Amino acid sequence: MTEVNRKIHVIGINSYKFEDLSFKLQNLFLETENIAVPNSYFEEIKSWSNNSFEKKKLFFSSDSNNELFNWIRSQKTDVILISRGDPLWFGIGRILLENFSRDELSFYPSNTCTQLAFNKLKIPWQDTVNVSIHGRDATRLVEALKKKPSNLAIITDSSNKSLEIIKKNLSELNLVEFYDFWLCEEIGFDNENIRKLNLKESLPSDISSLNIVVLTKTKKNYTNNNLPLFGIDDHIFKTFNDRPNLFTKREVRVQILADLELPKNGVIWDIGSGCGSIGLEALKLRPYLDLFCIDKRIGSKALIVENSKRLGVKPKFIFEEDINNMLNSSNFSSFEKPNRLVIGGCDKKTKLKIIDKLAQDMSIGDIIVIPIIDFQIIKELKEELEEKNFKTNLNLIQTYKSLSIAEGMRLEPNNPVFLLKGKK
Repeated sequence: MTEVNRKIHVIGINSYKFEDLSFKLQNLFLETENIAVPNSYFEEIKSWSNNSFEKKKLFFSSDSNNELFNWIRSQKTDVILISRGDPLWFGIGRILLENFSRDELSFYPSNTCTQLAFNKLKIPWQDTVNVSIHGRDATRLVEALKKKPSNLAIITDSSNKSLEIIKKNLSELNLVEFYDFWLCEEIGFDNENIRKLNLKESLPSDISSLNIVVLTKTKKNYTNNNLPLFGIDDHIFKTFNDRPNLFTKREVRVQILADLELPKNGVIWDIGSGCGSIGLEALKLRPYLDLFCIDKRIGSKALIVENSKRLGVKPKFIFEEDINNMLNSSNFSSFEKPNRLVIGGCDKKTKLKIIDKLAQDMSIGDIIVIPIIDFQIIKELKEELEEKNFKTNLNLIQTYKSLSIAEGMRLEPNNPVFLLKGKK
């Protein structure tokens, strides 16, 4: 293989002004004849040649395609390729490394647009999740949004279509109220503009094609004034920061609440309650119920207290305790026994123990509902309920959400959940 002596210098910029380059890069530009520049700002960089450089410049207008790579290969002397920000951060650097040897390439990054945007917003960004939908579909974006990171930076496409997709995805995932939406245009350049958009309104008509989106978790004060009677949106519930999806989703929660056939008065136990979404919505529907929330995870009590305030309800007891310890405790018999019982978030052995300990004291018409994701344990739980004189039925909940993509719409499946119901 013929050794290539020519070097490819990939320079990231945050400004169209020659004087904003470091002295090292200014000298490199002065000494290099062949300059490739993206079409979108070709004229701005070409105007640098008005500075009466000693060496004549050969400018190549780039589309970042095979034509560019062929042009680079045809050059016998060094080449400069102008990029924006950091060429190795969602930029042309990756493609260059696939087409040229590492020895040929030298990278000179500038600040990324995300780094500049967060500094302008005065928000720490070390935990930010970065996603690009520039020339890509929205799959990675949807995956990121489902995890509900505190901050999410999105590299958009040049058309406003990608902004519409982001807006629709937030709406489809019920996250419009969860995030503040910052549109950052021409970051680092003379026409820089940062504005917070209201996603309930149409996008502005004067958006620059050079933009990114920053989503930051809103610091909204939740009240129960505008909550629906039934089917509360998932984003209303505060969850564990490191496990934001560890709660019962709206579609499954609605069916559980329906299966519970909630009475006007009585006692409901929510075992493995997590952030309290099932029990608290049950209490909102039937405020005269006595609610016992039980979860062993450290921090679950604080979550349930916060979510109680958001829904305007008050559980009778919140236990941050392993249900096995409670069942074995000497004062267990003093607890009010449930008329409605939800068993979630524990292993098969514990579920069977709960049924054995509590079902015998439940009355005719009382109900147990067990959400299950492992179908292999269904048979034993069903038989245990029937031995305790519960009539059982099994329901598989499989739902899909429509999600917008560049080509239109796709259906995204939610995890299937079996609901085992027993009525005495």
